[in-house]
Amino acid sequence: MPGMEAFAMTPARSDPADPVPLSCDVLVVGAGPAGSACAQALAARGIDVLLVDQHDFPRDKVCGDGLIPDAHHAFARLGVHDEVMASARRATHVGCIGPRGGRIDVPGQLAVLPRRVLDDILCRSARRAGARWLAPAKFDAPRFDADGRVAGARLRVGGVPQDVRARWVVLATGAVPQALIASGLCERRTPSGVALRGYVRHPGLASRLTALEVVWHKRLKRGYGWIFPCPDGVFNIGVGLAHSHAKGPSGQATMQDVNLREMFATFCDLHGPARELMAGGEPLGDLKGAPLRCSLEGSALHRPGLLVTGEAAGSTYAFTGEGIGKAMETGLLAAQALLEHGLRPAPATTAGHEHSDLAVREAYAASIRALKPRFDLYERANRVNDHPWLADLLIWRARRSTRILNRMKGVLDETGNPGNLVSVRGIVRLFLPIR
Repeated sequence: MPGMEAFAMTPARSDPADPVPLSCDVLVVGAGPAGSACAQALAARGIDVLLVDQHDFPRDKVCGDGLIPDAHHAFARLGVHDEVMASARRATHVGCIGPRGGRIDVPGQLAVLPRRVLDDILCRSARRAGARWLAPAKFDAPRFDADGRVAGARLRVGGVPQDVRARWVVLATGAVPQALIASGLCERRTPSGVALRGYVRHPGLASRLTALEVVWHKRLKRGYGWIFPCPDGVFNIGVGLAHSHAKGPSGQATMQDVNLREMFATFCDLHGPARELMAGGEPLGDLKGAPLRCSLEGSALHRPGLLVTGEAAGSTYAFTGEGIGKAMETGLLAAQALLEHGLRPAPATTAGHEHSDLAVREAYAASIRALKPRFDLYERANRVNDHPWLADLLIWRARRSTRILNRMKGVLDETGNPGNLVSVRGIVRLFLPIR
C-alpha cells in the first residue's frame, strides 16, 4: 500500500498463524452514531473504510433514546431520516416538570427510538455506502510507522490479535476511556456524568404518556429523571446526574456520594407517572448504567494519523444529556476534514502522505472549537440541575408568556441561548411584563 512501507509493528506474538494485516484508507473504531456517520460520509466518496466495533450488531446501548432536532438534521444529511422515523415513536413536545409539579410542554421535532435499533440503522447505512464491517473486534492500541505517526491499530477479533494498516484512524469509542488511554489522548479518565435507565412495557399508558418528560426535584441530588415513550407501548425511564465526579483534596476526581438506584427509586416515588409505570408495567431486562462525557472536554482531539470524535471527544450536552445528534455532527466533521484536505481513494495516491496530516488535524480541531461556545452555554444552563427551583421559575413564567416558551423552544432546537435563561440577567428578564 503506498506510503506504508515504513509501517513498523511489533506483533503481540510471533506465531506463524498470525492473521495477515488488513489494510484500509480509514479505520473507524466504534459504530455508534459518530463512527457510522463518519464511515458513511467517507465511503460515499470512494474512501476504503473499515468500520469496526467490539460488539456485533444489533446490540444494546444505554441511552435515553431521545431524538431532538439536531439528530433529525443529521439523519437528513445521511439520507436515513425516513428509515429512522419509520421505526421511531414520534413526539411533539418535551414536558418539563418542576419540583412543585408545574409543567410546560415545549414543542419541537422529536422522536424516541432505542439505540439497539437506531445504531443498527446507521451502521447498515454506512455499509450500504461501501464501508467494510468487522465485528466483534476490540481495539487494543494504535500502531505506529517509523516516524511515530499512527498508521493503524491492533485489534482483537475473536480473542486473536489482528493488525490493521490504515492511513487514518478515527476513534469513536464512546464514553469508556480505555481506547483514549491506549492512544495517549485521555485527559480525564472519570466521566462528566452518569445515568441509569430501564425499559418498561405498559400499553395502558401509551396513549397518555406521549411527550418526552423531564423532571427536576431537589430530592434527585442535582440530577433529573425522565420518561420517554418508545414504540409498541414501551417506555425508557431513567435518571441522570451531571457533574457526577468532583475533585477532592488530593486532586483526584471521585464519584459524588449518590447511589443511582436509590435516586431512581426516589424518582419513582415523587413522580406519579413513573410510579404508575413501574407498579403496573413489565420491566424488560435490568436497569443499566453508563458514563457520559460532556462539553467537548476530557480528551485531546487528535494526534498524527488519528482523530477522536463522538462521545469520546465529549460530544454530549451537560444540561440535557443529549448526545446522539452532536455525536453524528462531530463524526461528519471528522470526515469533512479528511476529505477537504487531500484524502483520496488509495489508487489515486502517490508515495508518502499525499495529503497534509497537520492540515487535517487543524481543520478538524477548528471545527470542534467552533462548536465549543454552544457546549459552554449548555454547561451554564446545567445550573438548573444544581438549583431545581430555577425550573419552577421558568415553568411558571413560560406558562404565562409565549416569549419565555419560545426561548425554551430555542434551547431545544438550538436557535436560542440556554445559558441566558438561567443567568442573572435572564432571571431578571423573567419578571419583565408578560407577552
